[in-house]
Amino acid sequence: MPDILASFGRLLNWTSLIDVALVALVIYLLLRLFSGTQAMQLLRGLLIVALVIAILSQVVDLPAFNWLLRNSLPVVLFAIPVIFQPELRRALERLGRSAPLFLQRGDTTKTQNLINEVVRSVDYLAQRRTGALIVFHGITELGDIIDRGVRVDGEVTFELLSTIFFPNTPLHDGAVIVRGDRLLAASCVLPLTDRELSDSQLGTRHRAAIGVTEQSDALVVVVSEETGRVSVARNGRIVRIDTNRLRAVLSDFFSTT
Repeated sequence: MPDILASFGRLLNWTSLIDVALVALVIYLLLRLFSGTQAMQLLRGLLIVALVIAILSQVVDLPAFNWLLRNSLPVVLFAIPVIFQPELRRALERLGRSAPLFLQRGDTTKTQNLINEVVRSVDYLAQRRTGALIVFHGITELGDIIDRGVRVDGEVTFELLSTIFFPNTPLHDGAVIVRGDRLLAASCVLPLTDRELSDSQLGTRHRAAIGVTEQSDALVVVVSEETGRVSVARNGRIVRIDTNRLRAVLSDFFSTT
């Protein structure tokens, strides 16, 4: 027993503690970076596999297996940026900005007024089964989508949103892009997701909402023209909500973006 404690004491020094702490920090940051994204499950699986392999290679002498791991490492390092490209791009964009693009967190009045106008508009459109697609700009740039739409650059109000999505008006077909308290563009065409959707009631608007959130950190609110139901898409996922829940979702989005 004293020999075991002595060996443990030799291994456990300040350098090893810092080493372990740095590894734990990297794992924590990776999990936080990919939290809420489609890559989260894949990352967890990779971390578990890496941990099992590391333990196995230390406990058992497997020369051929260790050789395979060493030669596979370059391939894995090349594949990670490809697999996690959207998440890595999002993280680098956050690091490249010293402050949020819009709505400073301290300006709670402006944020709350925006949320009130949006919720009021969505409730109005949903009751009348008027289709709508509202994209809230995140960190990821949507310049190409904005440029293909019709420039508006107006304050986000109930009157503006309800007028744009009024049936048969020139701008009703397509999405509006909101950044801060400004509606930048209308009649914007969004990329459609290639995934098969299990819910038959999800139409083109919903596919577009999922598509743009697969490629960016935007939040998208959808009002179905067929059912009047309200849905929210983010990180490639879409859920149905009511207007009361929508207020909470928007508040959370603006407080964390």
